[in-house]
Amino acid sequence: MAAFARSAPCWVDVQLPDLEAGKRFYGELFGWTFRAGEGPYADAFSGGKLVAALAAKQDGRMPTSWGIYFATDDIAASVARIREAGGQVITEPVRAGRAGVLAQAADPGGAVFGLWQAGDREGFQKQNEPGSFCWTEVHTRRKDRVDPFYEKVFGFQGTDLEASGPDAARTGPDGSPPVGFRMWSPAGTEPGPDTAVGGRSVISDAFPAELPSYFLSYFAVEDCNRTAGNAVRLGGRISAPPFDIPYGRMAVLQDDQGAVFAVLQPPVSENGAE
Repeated sequence: MAAFARSAPCWVDVQLPDLEAGKRFYGELFGWTFRAGEGPYADAFSGGKLVAALAAKQDGRMPTSWGIYFATDDIAASVARIREAGGQVITEPVRAGRAGVLAQAADPGGAVFGLWQAGDREGFQKQNEPGSFCWTEVHTRRKDRVDPFYEKVFGFQGTDLEASGPDAARTGPDGSPPVGFRMWSPAGTEPGPDTAVGGRSVISDAFPAELPSYFLSYFAVEDCNRTAGNAVRLGGRISAPPFDIPYGRMAVLQDDQGAVFAVLQPPVSENGAE
């Protein structure tokens, strides 16, 4: 599989209390098949291509959540930049066999993300297609600290847009408009929607004060409304009902164990193609 550009999202996995229940949920929702990995871990495949992994939580205190990983060709240098930029290293670099080296960190707002230095495994074998990862964004209350953090650590260049994601459907308690959204483009590219690999959304006052900063990862689907309905049928919940954004139709969902993720149906062009 092709190598990932430095700082590009390259992998997602979810930590679940019940691995087998997770395989049933995502297997039916996205049509994924699974192959057992080392320990309580299962690789997920869409059309025979690697797209994600499910893991059984080893500690009940760990959150039930999806995690995002960014590619690096020098994980030690990336960890050093995280500390210099005011982030926190949660897990020092550790080798995952021959697959690669990983680390976990938190930005100055507390949102957790991972780093991945590839060995035998680069990351996704499929993305931006139905049943696979297509986008990630951090939701934070501290954009003034978080924006320069990601620019320094990953070299991202920002493009500010009107609100996107779940915030686009909500106004503040006083009826104020949603807070703006920032797209990230990798260093060396022309910043803008065509080169963006992720983004930053602001958690507005419309949300509970106890809601922590977090990354929300998206999966592409053919039919957003149908996927949301199927998630409920499978025991999950709808956090943000399907609504339209400039890049398609999306919804925010929870699986049957509480892990939050988003789905995105790309828009149909005038000639009928997505």
